[in-house]
Amino acid sequence: MSDEGRPQLPPRFDPRDLTQQFEQLLRTRRLNALAERPRSRQSSQYSSPTPSRQSSRHAPHPPPRPSVDTHSALPPYASLRNMPKIPSPPQDTNSIRFRSQLLSLSHGPQKYENAGLLDEALAVIPLDRIYGEAEDESQLLQAQAASIGPNVKPEWGYQDCVIRALLKWFKGLGMSPPTPDESARGAARVELYRCSDDACRAYERFPRYGDVWALLQTRRGRCGEWANCFSMLCRAVGGRVRWVWNAEDHVWTEVYSEQQRRWIHVDSCEGAWDNPRLYAEGWGKKMSYCIAFSADGATDVTRRYVRDASKHGLDRNRCPEEVLVWITDEIKKLRRENASKEDRRRLIIEDHREEKELRGYVLGALAAEIGRINISGQPAAPPAGEEQKLPERVSGDRAWRAARGEAGNHPPPPRDDERPPRREGQ
Repeated sequence: MSDEGRPQLPPRFDPRDLTQQFEQLLRTRRLNALAERPRSRQSSQYSSPTPSRQSSRHAPHPPPRPSVDTHSALPPYASLRNMPKIPSPPQDTNSIRFRSQLLSLSHGPQKYENAGLLDEALAVIPLDRIYGEAEDESQLLQAQAASIGPNVKPEWGYQDCVIRALLKWFKGLGMSPPTPDESARGAARVELYRCSDDACRAYERFPRYGDVWALLQTRRGRCGEWANCFSMLCRAVGGRVRWVWNAEDHVWTEVYSEQQRRWIHVDSCEGAWDNPRLYAEGWGKKMSYCIAFSADGATDVTRRYVRDASKHGLDRNRCPEEVLVWITDEIKKLRRENASKEDRRRLIIEDHREEKELRGYVLGALAAEIGRINISGQPAAPPAGEEQKLPERVSGDRAWRAARGEAGNHPPPPRDDERPPRREGQ
C-alpha cells in the first residue's frame, strides 16, 4: 500500500508552548472586551435618530417595547471572569463579615515578633542538634551541586536546612497532660470529652490554647495549635514565616526560602516539606480559600494548593473576588505602614514574583490538561510515571479522616458490625 493511501496524522505539538499562547489569548480577549464597551454605548445613542414631525404623521406607531430588567440585561459572569479584578470595598453583609474574620486572623502572626517570646522559644529548642543536622545537610547539598557543575546552586540553602531540621524535631515531640490554669494561659475554649467505655465514663478536658507559650509547655493540640507553635519556632531561628488559614478547617505554615526566592509549604502535623498539592491531590480535600498571614500582610494563596479548581475546588462565595483583593490589600497596608521604604519596595517585588508564580500554576495545569487530549478530542490517560504519587493524611484515625473528606482515595475501614465473619483457620 502506498503512502498516498494512508491517513495523515496531525503534527504533534509541544504543550509547553500553550502557556504563552493562552496568555496572549487572554490579553486579546480583555482588550477586545474593553474596546467594545464605548462602541456599544455610542451605537445605542445614535443608532435611532429622532424622526421629523411630518414623517411621524404618516408613519405607523412602532410596537411597544417590552420592559427590560436591568439586572437581567447585564452580561453574565462567565463573560467577565477574565477581566482584570479592580479592588472594591465590601458592601453586603457577607463580605463585611468575611473582612472582619480575616482582619482578626491577621493579628495572630504579630505574636511571632515578640522578642521575649522568641527568647523563651529558643530556650526550648535543642539548638545544637538543629544546627548540627542543618550543617550536615547543607554540606551534602553543596557537594551534590558541585558534582553536577561549577555554577550549579544547591537546591536548598543553609536557612532552609535549619527549618527542615526543626520540622523533623518538632514532628517527634511527645504529648503531655494540660496544666490546670487554662483560662489564665489563654485557652480560647475547652472541649470536654467522655470515655465511651461503660466501665470508665470519665471526662477529659481539652483546652484549645491560643497562647504560644502555653502550647510550648503543654505540647498538646490539633493542627491549629501545632501550626501556631511551629511557626513561632521557625521565626525564633530566623525564618520568615506565614500562618496559612484554610476555610475548610486546616492550618499550616509557609517559610520563605531566600535560596529559591519563594514561599515553601511546611506542615508540622504531617512532617511535609514543599508539597503544596498534598491536601487536594493526596488527601482528596476540596478547598475554597487558603489565606496566608504574616507580619507583612495577607495573601490569597489558594492557587498554590488547588491547581485544578474544577476537581478540587469549592465555591468561593464568602465575598466577590474584587472584594477579597481589596481586603488583602487593606491588611498589607496596615502591616507595612511602619516599614522602611526599602522594605516596602522589596515586599512589592516579592508580591509581583509570587503572583506570577501563582498564575503559572493555573496555566501549567491547563496546559497539562490540554496536552493529555488525544487526536479524537477525548481526554487520554496520563503516561505511566507522569503523575506524582502523593501521600494520604497520616494524622488522625481513618474514620475521622474519612468523615472530613481527607482520606484520599481509600474508603474508611468497616465498623465491627459490618465486618464479614471470620472463617476457621483465618
